[in-house]
Amino acid sequence: MNKKTRQKSAKGKAFISKGMIIGIGAAAVIISVVVYFGVHSLVPVNGNSPVFAAPTNTFMKASYSPQSGYVFTSQSTSSARRSIGIGYNSPAITLRQGELESIHIINEDTSSKHNFNIDAFKVHSNNLGYFQSQSITFIANKVGSFPYYCTIHPEMKGTVIVESQ
Repeated sequence: MNKKTRQKSAKGKAFISKGMIIGIGAAAVIISVVVYFGVHSLVPVNGNSPVFAAPTNTFMKASYSPQSGYVFTSQSTSSARRSIGIGYNSPAITLRQGELESIHIINEDTSSKHNFNIDAFKVHSNNLGYFQSQSITFIANKVGSFPYYCTIHPEMKGTVIVESQ
């Protein structure tokens, strides 16, 4: 093959290197992993499929005071759509049936770990150390009164009330 023939054949072919194929494959794997975890983060703890809606947010604080002992307190305010009993101990959380709810719990107790649980909706947080937080999203798919509690400190408890629409 002479020099002219080699130049013509090189111009007519697309050149894809082994490194380019590996790079494209790695990018495809990374994108797939991000999409997989992104979609799975939209699945409520008591659901089977992603929910593409904004949840209602409830902010709870676990703390200790010498006067009250270990308590959950609410950092959320009430609204026309829902209400949260603001109190030093056992605030009641009132939701509507079918509502997507996100509980955000933070431990502000410097001396102990705490967790947050609502068995009826499969809500179970990790044991949170000082200033650790966790958010758990669930669907209020049952009507009634349901207890929430801390397994480490049984006196930390309250009620979730789900009303029918």
